[in-house]
Amino acid sequence: MSGAAWHARVECGKEVGAGFLVSARRLLTCAHVVRWADRAPVTVTFPGRRELGELSGTVAVHGGWREGAADLGDLAVLELDREVPLTPAVFARPGTERTAPVPELIAYGFPKGYDEGMLASYRALPGPLISGEWVQLEALTGHGQPLAAGFSGAALTLADGTVVGMVSAVAGARDVRVGRMLPVEVMARYWPELGELVPTPGHRADARRRLYALVRRAEEAGLDCDPNRLYVSAMDDFDPPLPPGGFASLRQAAAYVQWEVPDPAAVGRFADRLTERLHAPPPRPATWSPIVVEIDHSGAGGDQVTVEVSAYRDGQRRPVGSRRLARGAVRSFVQERIDEACLQLDPGADELLAFVLPREWLNEPVAHWECGQDDSTPLGCAYPLVVTDRYRHRSGRLRHQLRKRWRRLGSGPGGILHRVDCGTRERPAGLRKRLREDAELAGFATPPSAAPEYFEVGLTLPVPVLLWPRRDCPGDEGPDGRCAGTAFLDELAASVTGVPPAELPRLVMKLRETADASDAPDEHWARDVQLLWDDPRCFAEPPALLHSPVG
Repeated sequence: MSGAAWHARVECGKEVGAGFLVSARRLLTCAHVVRWADRAPVTVTFPGRRELGELSGTVAVHGGWREGAADLGDLAVLELDREVPLTPAVFARPGTERTAPVPELIAYGFPKGYDEGMLASYRALPGPLISGEWVQLEALTGHGQPLAAGFSGAALTLADGTVVGMVSAVAGARDVRVGRMLPVEVMARYWPELGELVPTPGHRADARRRLYALVRRAEEAGLDCDPNRLYVSAMDDFDPPLPPGGFASLRQAAAYVQWEVPDPAAVGRFADRLTERLHAPPPRPATWSPIVVEIDHSGAGGDQVTVEVSAYRDGQRRPVGSRRLARGAVRSFVQERIDEACLQLDPGADELLAFVLPREWLNEPVAHWECGQDDSTPLGCAYPLVVTDRYRHRSGRLRHQLRKRWRRLGSGPGGILHRVDCGTRERPAGLRKRLREDAELAGFATPPSAAPEYFEVGLTLPVPVLLWPRRDCPGDEGPDGRCAGTAFLDELAASVTGVPPAELPRLVMKLRETADASDAPDEHWARDVQLLWDDPRCFAEPPALLHSPVG
């Protein structure tokens, strides 16, 4: 092992384990070895280079391991207090340890009484990963050094010294000669940066280096890039779909492409899309010029409503038409007046069609209304179309609070989707507390009529954006084990997370177009998405009705 000075001894409180250097200042070990790092110093030494002395380390990345929680995520990345003049470990191709003939694996650990270290010889059992996490190890002989305490965090190497994994669980008794290893592909799951260092079967080294060089550039530049949308745009019909929950970072998405997508060309396609984003001009913020359709009870009978259509130009409201109508006549009146309203807009404006509706109309399929008698295009595919609640649109308190909330949002990336799932047992008061502080997006698994008490919370708080499916969830689980409401929220979260709220009307329009163009439109998750979007800055203060609602 004299040519592998990157092997390290790690001590933290009562724990002693091993580790191995992967860069000039970073070291990999097990999270349980440094479990006391919040109350005891982490000390690292390199037995092959004792002249380096003791170095201190801090936990830079933690895999999420918790004692008594099935030992998942037992990985930690240590940041040393200074760079060391050592060549880091080199990784073998994933799976090499289980390829016939199964090779001998060597671990360099530090059992009690052997501060200078001991070697142990093991082999990996072929077969599936245990719990999707570990490879089982067995001793090659019935004698020799077992994987006792002190081997946790040790690199397991092939005859050429390349690393195939890390010892994560050791024998519980002296005569037990089994253990567990975290293979490199699982380690990369908890630390995506590791993907840059590991050769992947079928992927060229230059393609992998290019991908991660682009990821670093994007991170350094603070590129506003949604990793979920980038992934979907780079994959073809035969590649895996976006995983449930999507990706939290661009680097996580890149690691998924490297490890989980069988097609080697996917790495290049993902890199190409990222290159396009790096060189693309910054997106132009939407400056919406709304056409507003207001519908309200007329006071002249249950079937009679007052409809007003207006256009906004230069911050001023320009009335187009107002009439008291029977409910069945509303659609044709609106279709005609929208066309007239478009003539009032600035020629360079981004039109936005906004329906201000009584609460019992919020689920009305206005996005599916046709543009006109001679144009069957749904309004939601012809315009960015949103709805809002009439009370919310008229409330001075909510307008003031929403204006402050939108000003804070600016044009920055959006936040996470706050979910209200099917059959939630959360009390409305709990939802109110959750949404009050900083929620930007709230997604409901069911329409307003199915959970009115939860919708009331969302409508009476200054949450800028609410989304829901117009169709109720029947509660039956599909082939993937998800009900329709859960599937809707999963797809919605992957689509809207990270998107600036100001751009959501345009995004939802694209989703509606995609659903309408699909082979089975009625089965597409976005077919009946309803978007309540409310930015008071787009609308002048609403004046009184054009005509008295009661003749």
